[in-house]
Amino acid sequence: MSSNLNYLLISPCRNEADFMKQTLDSVVAQSVQPKLWVIVDDGSTDETPAILADYASRYPFIKIVTRTDRGHRSVGPGVIEAFYAGLDTVNLSEFDFICKLDLDLIMPPRYFEILIQRMNENPRLGNCSGKPYFIDKNSGQLVSEGCGDENAIGASKFYRRQCFEQIGGFVRQVMWDGIDGHRCRQLGWVAVSWDAPELRFTHLRPMGSSQKNIFTGRMRHGFGQYFMGTGLIYMLASAVYRMAHPPYVVGGLAMFWGYLSSLIKGLPKFEDEELVKFIRRYQWACLLKGKLRATADLNAKQAEVWKGGF
Repeated sequence: MSSNLNYLLISPCRNEADFMKQTLDSVVAQSVQPKLWVIVDDGSTDETPAILADYASRYPFIKIVTRTDRGHRSVGPGVIEAFYAGLDTVNLSEFDFICKLDLDLIMPPRYFEILIQRMNENPRLGNCSGKPYFIDKNSGQLVSEGCGDENAIGASKFYRRQCFEQIGGFVRQVMWDGIDGHRCRQLGWVAVSWDAPELRFTHLRPMGSSQKNIFTGRMRHGFGQYFMGTGLIYMLASAVYRMAHPPYVVGGLAMFWGYLSSLIKGLPKFEDEELVKFIRRYQWACLLKGKLRATADLNAKQAEVWKGGF
């Protein structure tokens, strides 16, 4: 495998003036800077455009794409629409790696260098990331967001270009950042995130809280699980697990209600029946074996279908 350090960042953003300078500074300070960083201003009405203009004037690898104001923040499909507005301005074949990166993060200084190194060491690695931590308001300590190891984190989706192309990119709907990992495994790629100290990044806004509040985010996650095709039993187990993490109890309840209310309403679902069957088999294996063993067993089994993006 090539040891090229050539990577593309695409960052959708809207009204991120409170956080974005910390993200911008942490990327500029990376041991290996991106070849190109496309930042898509999705109709910001705060100081975001001025901040972006300042950084773009000082760092030639930063390119700004501006979209018109739709009047509100739209996570899930809105974020991915903005992502593709940036992707459409580049020739993806010029890059070895591509990353969707949020602008409310602080990245450790060797973050991208280490991800690329690990990908070059394992040709089946399709997408990867470190782990997000948030700052507890009471103690000031960093707290893990408790994300699983079986996929890269949505806030920092780092992809081998061939894998990204083979899975067909991101689904333009809530749960895009879960569906993509399952699609990777279906095609024999490995999706993973690591909780290594040098790969821990700070999430300045707790996961799922960017639209209205964190409870809305948890309900949205429940809808996303419904949309993806998650089974009722697995969703119940997932909600119970989430009750043990902030916001305690109510977060898990909000997730389950988001799923159950979507089920009752008969809302539209993801239409790839083969992938939904694949996801449900994996979820049952997780319930029976534990997620760690189920993922390892599936990755070993799927090696026979992996074609390296060709």
